Amino acid sequence: MRREAALIAVSFILTLCAAPCLALNPDEVALVAPAAERGSAASQVLLAVAYLHGDGGLARDPAKAAYWFEQAAIQGNVYAQDRLGDLYEQGLGVPANPKLAFDWRLKAANRGQVQAQVKVGKMYQEGVGVGKDIDQALYWFRRAATEGNAEAQFLLGRLYHYGGDVEVDRAAARSWLEQAAQKGYESAVLLLNMIESIGYQIDEGWYKRTPGLKQLADDGDLEAQYQLAQRYERGIGGFKKDAQTALGWYERAASGGHPMAMKALAQIYAEGLDGVKRDPDAAAKWTARAKAATH
Repeated sequence: MRREAALIAVSFILTLCAAPCLALNPDEVALVAPAAERGSAASQVLLAVAYLHGDGGLARDPAKAAYWFEQAAIQGNVYAQDRLGDLYEQGLGVPANPKLAFDWRLKAANRGQVQAQVKVGKMYQEGVGVGKDIDQALYWFRRAATEGNAEAQFLLGRLYHYGGDVEVDRAAARSWLEQAAQKGYESAVLLLNMIESIGYQIDEGWYKRTPGLKQLADDGDLEAQYQLAQRYERGIGGFKKDAQTALGWYERAASGGHPMAMKALAQIYAEGLDGVKRDPDAAAKWTARAKAATH
């Protein structure tokens, strides 16, 4: 019983973290399988992963993996919903079906699964499994990027840098790319290096845009206020790191209705920031306002 409880606890961590597969041994499969049959979503996820990779003495069987992921997904398990979307995209264990891949991923994304949010954003951007909708792509990329996902930050930065489907915004592009690069996301590092090496030759320099950004923020532009706050928070883009000034700009943008500024404030007040004390009440307030603004 203790062994089974431990496995269920591990599977719960798996579903939260979307970690790589947890390899079960035959004894563990013997414990997990009955729990999966009885309806434990966490055990169903573990059994699905075991079938997907052929762990624990089980023959590799993508169809059975898809079955158990679906059982867990129906119960609302976000990891299972995201993985089931992957299987429908790949046609692994189930017939390839981009529409079903999108639908399952969207369920997970709506419940806060960050990897699913990135995938949903890509599908909207490319028009795969759903009609192409760049606004929805940006929405989902921003949700994931705000949670710290480096791939989403890179995708936003690339979109804002190259434009095309969205209006070019060099300041926003650099901000998102730098956040991704700081996490070691290689594509972001490469694009930033390219911008630094040739960008000044083909467009107005980043830092030459700084006074314009400050002027826009002073004039009440919410996105400029948010971008300025990010620069002061991180000490990037030619600005000296200044937590209090960053907080002030986040407050102005959030008070004007900027959802990302609201989320930033919620995180800052929840965790504290370089002299800004934790304030659970303020964190709860901004979390609630951000949720209301994005629904």
